[in-house]
Amino acid sequence: MKKLILAGVLALAAGGALQIKVDGGVVAAATTAPSPPGMDLSTFPDAPPARTVPLVFIHHSCGGQMLAPAGPEAEVKGAKCIYDAHPNGGGLRPLLEKAGYTVNEASYGSEVGDKTDLFDWLPKFQQKMDKILRVQRNDTLLPEGSKNEIVVFKSCYTESELTAQGAPPGNPAGPELTLENAKATLAALLPEFQKRPDTLFVYVTSPPQAGYVDPVPAWTYLVRKVLGRPGEKERKAERARLARELWGWVRAADGWLAGYPQKNVVVFDYYDVLTDQGASNLSRYPTLDGKDSHPAAEGNRKAAEAFVPFLNRAVRRFGLSGV
Repeated sequence: MKKLILAGVLALAAGGALQIKVDGGVVAAATTAPSPPGMDLSTFPDAPPARTVPLVFIHHSCGGQMLAPAGPEAEVKGAKCIYDAHPNGGGLRPLLEKAGYTVNEASYGSEVGDKTDLFDWLPKFQQKMDKILRVQRNDTLLPEGSKNEIVVFKSCYTESELTAQGAPPGNPAGPELTLENAKATLAALLPEFQKRPDTLFVYVTSPPQAGYVDPVPAWTYLVRKVLGRPGEKERKAERARLARELWGWVRAADGWLAGYPQKNVVVFDYYDVLTDQGASNLSRYPTLDGKDSHPAAEGNRKAAEAFVPFLNRAVRRFGLSGV
């Protein structure tokens, strides 16, 4: 029977019928439970540090937009995705500077900032740690004897599009972005951070995917239904569920940092902020009418306002000298 129905659908398609597009729009992602409790920093003061603290933020477009003040796009000359202003701007850089931090950045086209996918971090921190600690802007370094005391790093929303669960223990080198491979590569970072007990590492989880999917020809939709194959909406919802599981594990007290002996690694859950703490597994702040996963200004402002007191508390938990 399936073969007969399928043959009929294909015949209609070949005849020019069923060319109207259907099944597009926003994925109705199921409401989820809130992410698991993360590291409790509430006992530490959120007041700004008592001295200037240099940090470097390694990012691409989403991080650059979160850092920038809101306004017409103004990219720093010769520094892709480092902005003086952006329509999606969250204003994190001026908030950090007001709190007493010096904000250094590495982004596209630089030795430190060029690759920021999940599987890029391990070789980067293994091979380029000394340069990371001295970045001022891209390939321009701080003066000899100066270094960044905080390293903030994040990947783009592409890393919230996991392909499958995968098999434990996972491969730190990937290349397939499965849940188990992602966990394996993040776990492999911790020994590198342990070698630098005088540096605070702040991992920023990746933004969620936007929930929009393009419609498909009616015949494609019917073929999938006949064969029982998931459509793009179902696949996107499953990838988003896996992203929720990954970033929940990263932040959870019994997850990524469980048993890590130092106080020099913390997690800021950008993903959770942009999903309104579990209201969805997909972005609540997309752009371009919901079609683009770059976070909108409202989401970036929420993240920026939450980040600064979080960082102040993390600095005090870490015990940075003189703060």
